[in-house]
Amino acid sequence: MNYIFKISFLAKLLPIVGLCLGLATSGQAQQRTAKAIDGIIIKVDNQIILRSELETALAQVASEGQPITPELRCNILRSLLTNSLMLARAEIDSVVVEEDQVNSELDRRMAYFVQQIGSEEKLEEYYNKSLRQLKDDLRRQVKDQLVLQKMQSELTEKITVTPNEVKKYFNQIPKDSLPYFSTEVEIGQIVKLAQIDKKEKDKVRARLEEIKKRIQNGEDFATLAKEFSEDPVSAKDGGNLGFFKKKELVPEYEAASLKLEPGQLSDVIESQFGFHLIQLIERRGEQYNTRHILLKPGSTDLDMEQTAQELEKIRNRILADSISFAKAAKDLSDDAATKNNGGLLPNPQDGSTYIPLDKVDPGIFFTIDTMKVGSITKPLPYRTEDGKQAMRILYLKSNLAPHQANLKDDYQKISAATLNEKRQKAMNTWFNKNKSTVFIDIDPEFDACNILQSINN
Repeated sequence: MNYIFKISFLAKLLPIVGLCLGLATSGQAQQRTAKAIDGIIIKVDNQIILRSELETALAQVASEGQPITPELRCNILRSLLTNSLMLARAEIDSVVVEEDQVNSELDRRMAYFVQQIGSEEKLEEYYNKSLRQLKDDLRRQVKDQLVLQKMQSELTEKITVTPNEVKKYFNQIPKDSLPYFSTEVEIGQIVKLAQIDKKEKDKVRARLEEIKKRIQNGEDFATLAKEFSEDPVSAKDGGNLGFFKKKELVPEYEAASLKLEPGQLSDVIESQFGFHLIQLIERRGEQYNTRHILLKPGSTDLDMEQTAQELEKIRNRILADSISFAKAAKDLSDDAATKNNGGLLPNPQDGSTYIPLDKVDPGIFFTIDTMKVGSITKPLPYRTEDGKQAMRILYLKSNLAPHQANLKDDYQKISAATLNEKRQKAMNTWFNKNKSTVFIDIDPEFDACNILQSINN
């Protein structure tokens, strides 16, 4: 089984994800930290693997119902080693990801954590840390995952499978070992973000201009940031963002900041996060420190109504057969994650479009529960993972009854498994070729796993 990437990053991130979901206590987190100090089990150049990472990965697999066997333990350890080897090779080969990509992913994840625990205040209280500190804790891990994804993509993105390969793969599975699938559904969505009215934007801009005048007339920037800024991470610090390098903040913010002299105020500028009033605090070589006051224009009922009307027009076109749901999603949906897949929601377990009914998000489940296959909902209020207000329509494409795996109904899943196996063979070849190019030290406790032996393809 291919645990590479998924297991490694879960092992690094689950202490944080677990807390957000109420799966661990702060005391347990402290115990993990204390254990990790002397818990190094593998070194790969500058990369290390902690015993706690292996244990967390095993716990994740166990939570999915798999028995923990010695063979599974060794397989997961090999996956952790492979990921560390890839990170070490990425450093040698100068494989990098842009900081704005890291920042964007951090913002997305923090928005998800906040959504899971209920509010920013609860998240900060749970950790006894600010959102800014939590982001700093996660930054290295998120960056490593993005580098791993980039490395994996370069190694496997051109690999494809043919129908004959899929059939051959399926026919090699013993009949008594074919999986049994419970009820599964395919669900599509078309999302439209609420378009904020120009008048609302003008109101926000005017509020910031008034705050700017108050600062110019002698009031303290930090005090006003604490009172008015809608950036919860920096507001508590008087709007202070700390030092950043070029390309680490959104382009509009950076461009305005770099034009300033220390103490100078910017014009009101707009970014994807809202409207900013910026003050440069200090330059230090290639780094700069700013503080800002952020105001976000809100969506009015009228904005949401107009967005719903736009979606209703799209829905009517689909129902009149003037456009397919898939094409409408591709051309018109604002959801980047699903628009190029016909609007279909992915199964988080295997990436296919078939989702077990018991794994469907409760908010969607109770909507589709009484729907007929082929039907489309009226526009429904929706909030994206990063907290933006939107509307969406949901489409029930299929509803597959419980059955034993077969090529006709499950070709997509079997094709994905075939492709996964082919990609794993490519990864095995890469591992065999590169394992001798870096320093690797493995705790003798794991000698029985023999994880440095060449992997058969």
